[in-house]
Amino acid sequence: MALFSKSKTKTAPETGIGTAERRESIFKLGPAAEQSERELYSKLRAEVPIIDACIGKIIRLTGGIKAEAVDPRFQPALDGFVRSVRVGSSGRGLQTFLDCYLDSMLTYGCALGEIVFGRSRRGIAGLYIAPVKRLDIREGSSPLSIQYFPCGSRKPLKISHPENLIFTALSPTPESPCGVSVLRGLPGLSAILLRIYECIGQNFDRVGNVRYAVTYKPSGDNGDRSFARERAKQIAQEWSSGMSALKNGDVRDFVAVGDVGIKVIGADNQVLDTEIPVRQLLEQLIAKLGIPPFLLGLSWSTSERMSAQQSDILTSELEYYRRLLEPAAAQICNAFLRLSGSADGVRIDWDNINLQDESELALARLRRAQARAVEISNEKEERISV
Repeated sequence: MALFSKSKTKTAPETGIGTAERRESIFKLGPAAEQSERELYSKLRAEVPIIDACIGKIIRLTGGIKAEAVDPRFQPALDGFVRSVRVGSSGRGLQTFLDCYLDSMLTYGCALGEIVFGRSRRGIAGLYIAPVKRLDIREGSSPLSIQYFPCGSRKPLKISHPENLIFTALSPTPESPCGVSVLRGLPGLSAILLRIYECIGQNFDRVGNVRYAVTYKPSGDNGDRSFARERAKQIAQEWSSGMSALKNGDVRDFVAVGDVGIKVIGADNQVLDTEIPVRQLLEQLIAKLGIPPFLLGLSWSTSERMSAQQSDILTSELEYYRRLLEPAAAQICNAFLRLSGSADGVRIDWDNINLQDESELALARLRRAQARAVEISNEKEERISV
């Protein structure tokens, strides 16, 4: 039975993972939770597309894993488990679990998963990822323990099998032992960026949707002045009729007698250039998330060498995230092997990040082989000379 289910019922499925509706009732957001820091990060990803794109690219670029059992007899069973283990109510595969796990870690600073066992603990029914934004995670009674509180509650959750939980904190600090989100520090910059975009939209509403000012000046003639009101109404009606016909694709000319002036409202106003401030804000956001600009389709001026250096920096970032995910994957695979009767462990291998890594590794092996061939040739020449 999953930890985060509301209660045990006789009608629950044997897998113990089809109770998503009952779990949702526990984590219903209240007014206090909506103002929490983690809820702010969720809204930040929804409001600023480039932040969501950066996190998505980090998850995809982290790559996939291959679990190798130390005892080769259990390798086919382990491969089947990695491919088909249930994740939540709709996911399949250990890689799906790791992707969602990393998404939670990047967004909220920590991730919490659970190994859900079937009845009698004879096998793993599936994997579950808890919504950490609806939990308050704190240090326990000792510095090496953790307690989980529902938002707005002072009573911690009672955990009967803590060994089934998988918890990972991102960049923990003494002040924040439960992890720090990569989005920390971005809400202020994002608010300024969204304000600029809102102003751009308002300016285009005012300037892009052209409005006209029609002015009629009567002459000094007494007759012209006496009928100025009637003529102004007639001009307004004809102008309104012509503009209404324009919406339907009917172009009409406007003809008036007398001193009539037509001006575009706001045509003499200059729209502020927002390219420089928007780029400065985007540079801060992308620098915090560690994604090279060219991966996001931003055509900023850069050299080939700079792009290669940015790719190397991104590779080191991805290796860091892999080191955080590897213990979680090993814990799940080891639990499966123990239930399958294997006392040996598992090795976790990662796919190369991209084809460029394959090329660099092949080039490095070639250079080592060439250097070794030169050394062997020099040794033979020295022997002949002696």
